Amino acid sequence: MSDEGGVAAVDRALTILDALTDEKTSLAELSKRTGLYKSTVLRLAKSLEKFGYMIRSEDGNYRLGSKVLLLGSLYQRHFKTSEVVPPVLRKLVDELQEGASFYIADGDRRVVLHRMDATRAVRDSVHEGDRFPLTSGASGHVLRAFSGTRGERFDLIRETMYAASYGERDPETAAISCPVFGHSDRLVGALSISGPRYRIEALGEDKIVPILFKHAQSLTRTFGGNISSPSFTGWLKPAKRKKAGAGEATAAAARRVAPASRTNDG
Repeated sequence: MSDEGGVAAVDRALTILDALTDEKTSLAELSKRTGLYKSTVLRLAKSLEKFGYMIRSEDGNYRLGSKVLLLGSLYQRHFKTSEVVPPVLRKLVDELQEGASFYIADGDRRVVLHRMDATRAVRDSVHEGDRFPLTSGASGHVLRAFSGTRGERFDLIRETMYAASYGERDPETAAISCPVFGHSDRLVGALSISGPRYRIEALGEDKIVPILFKHAQSLTRTFGGNISSPSFTGWLKPAKRKKAGAGEATAAAARRVAPASRTNDG
């Protein structure tokens, strides 16, 4: 048995599968990556080959078998965001006491796929199914940045892994958003916290962003993403933002994003 209550042989076999990240991997390299003896790798590899999880080529190298692809397709077929995203949104709301949303891109619009309202009497108005322009709002900037849109603003979002919007679509609301990824660093959507501008400013990015990151990373793991990817260093070491007083923060926010129509920042 393993230290965490699993079966040691299964742990080792799965460790071998995790190590098969290249098109071809030698026995020596598998032994090095897993920390297992070559004899152990050989023994477990035979079982994995038997069930189609590994293939050994004529030159003695290993690669993943077709059974892994079958499992992946089954996972995608049965996986539903409605089962995993709302519980995360509820945790965000419980921790920050503001509304939480999950957005996806749809052409030139961003769609509220999932929404969880705060229980407070004064809150922003966002509903599942709402469609907003992709060119405005924190979640819109995140979706564009991680879909390859160029520019200094989007470079900064990719570096820091989040976007903040203060009064951009509604002078009285604000939002902070960060990306959620799936397999192969594919963008899945944007996780956002939003509410009255004065409360978001009072909480501050220093408090909101780490909590948002924590839950975005959790969803990324669930979607099959790798939060340790070199592309996501902003998650590991969030950029330090200069702290300012309330008046300075409001002025800085106004400089970052100019107010527009009275809707929602998102």
